[in-house]
Amino acid sequence: MFTEREVWGNIPLLHIYTEDMNEETPVVIFLHGFMSAKEHNLHYAYQLVHKGVRVLLPDAKLHGDRSEGLTEMQMNSRFWDIVLNSIHEVEQLYNELKNKQLLVNDKIGVAGTSMGGIVTSGCLKFYDWIQTAAVCMGAPSFIELGAYQLQQFAESGLNWPMSEEEIRKTNELLAKYDISLTPEKFAQRPIFFWHGKKDKTVPFKDTYTFYLKLRAYYETNPEDLNFFVDNQAGHAVTREGMLAATGWLAQHLA
Repeated sequence: MFTEREVWGNIPLLHIYTEDMNEETPVVIFLHGFMSAKEHNLHYAYQLVHKGVRVLLPDAKLHGDRSEGLTEMQMNSRFWDIVLNSIHEVEQLYNELKNKQLLVNDKIGVAGTSMGGIVTSGCLKFYDWIQTAAVCMGAPSFIELGAYQLQQFAESGLNWPMSEEEIRKTNELLAKYDISLTPEKFAQRPIFFWHGKKDKTVPFKDTYTFYLKLRAYYETNPEDLNFFVDNQAGHAVTREGMLAATGWLAQHLA
């Protein structure tokens, strides 16, 4: 198994594959969480590569090799900017895969944890070339999550570094990327959700409520929509969840 540090365009990433892989090999772009970095998801890549899937682990803007040493508060104020930037960079990586002739078919999935799961949800709204996805601790509803984040800041006594006008403009922008407003964009593709019931960072309830609504769009293929509930987990994917997510991706890209 090879783990190569590469830069595609302006995106530093880890490219993980085996020597017997070729342009027919399925690919997963796996996205890390907020204040994390590409190396922190190598265990997902390990599982996927051993199941015959090529993996790209990119660093998000201001993370990992792209860090600019910002404080957590400064990073928090850039959260949605980072998310939306990552959505566009996923398309950039897809185009690079095609240019490098590493993807002659469209056997490609997108997945991620926390912020990476949020980005994955946004990608599903825009990119019909995504064959399957795994959203771990993610939130399909960007506007709901943004409101929850503001509430959490208010309750913690911290001053949110954005004005009311900036928040309004952000919500207008987020509506364009919020797939919960257009659930038909899932287009009955195989989707896996994992979420811990005790998650205080990305609320379980909002994601699960949306999933229940989404089931109406999968009436002809209910087996392609799976929500793995962990009753004890907080904001951290368990080993069982990680194995289930990687197993789902590999199965639906085979």
